Amino acid sequence: MRVEIWSDIACPWCYVGKARFEKALDAFPHRDEVEVVHRSFELDPGRAKGDIQPVITMLTKKYGMSEAQAQAGEENLGTQAAAEGLAYRTRDRDHGNTFDMHRLLHLAKARGRQDELIDLFYKANFAEERTVFGDDERLVELAVAAGLDAADAREVLADPAAYADDVRADEREAAELGANGVPFFVLDRTYGVSGAQPAEVFTQALTQAWGERPQLTLVQDEDAEACGPDGCAVPQNR
Repeated sequence: MRVEIWSDIACPWCYVGKARFEKALDAFPHRDEVEVVHRSFELDPGRAKGDIQPVITMLTKKYGMSEAQAQAGEENLGTQAAAEGLAYRTRDRDHGNTFDMHRLLHLAKARGRQDELIDLFYKANFAEERTVFGDDERLVELAVAAGLDAADAREVLADPAAYADDVRADEREAAELGANGVPFFVLDRTYGVSGAQPAEVFTQALTQAWGERPQLTLVQDEDAEACGPDGCAVPQNR
């Protein structure tokens, strides 16, 4: 079974939602038969790469709330994150464009290191002091920590077209599926779960999606020759 997760590194509920989903997945009896793929979704796609500002400033301008309201929201998110065992800096975080991080995540997918890199991106953005925005070398360091080659990461960052089509394709697909916010989880292209739901909701969705997978019906001739663990059948004269 495949689970696709549309998310953005700048999205705190994606950070929390991933932890809740993984809690359910770890306890799922068929966990080893579930493939998880991370898909791109930008919350602020129009923001220039060099346009970096404090999270509180962004929240007050984008949503028209006061600084006190914005800070209260951050404190609440910190509490929610802590409940999932996640570190979360409620003050002095930055906000910026995440397109390059999504491009690197597609490189990581091609190298089989996508989950490792997205975890490092989340931790760096939400829990660590050094910003992930506007600093390509910071992104290279994180890519290397995830198991990628530094030269490969630098090559992607130096070429604005590298994996850009893959990011845009993910975003178009999200729109086609009706996702207008993240996190957005799609199970076997049959069930969708929107938002950072409790682990129990993910458990229910995994169980239901697994139980309703189409079953293969075999149509075969028992006398037909075939190869198996014990070797190949030798055709006999009939």
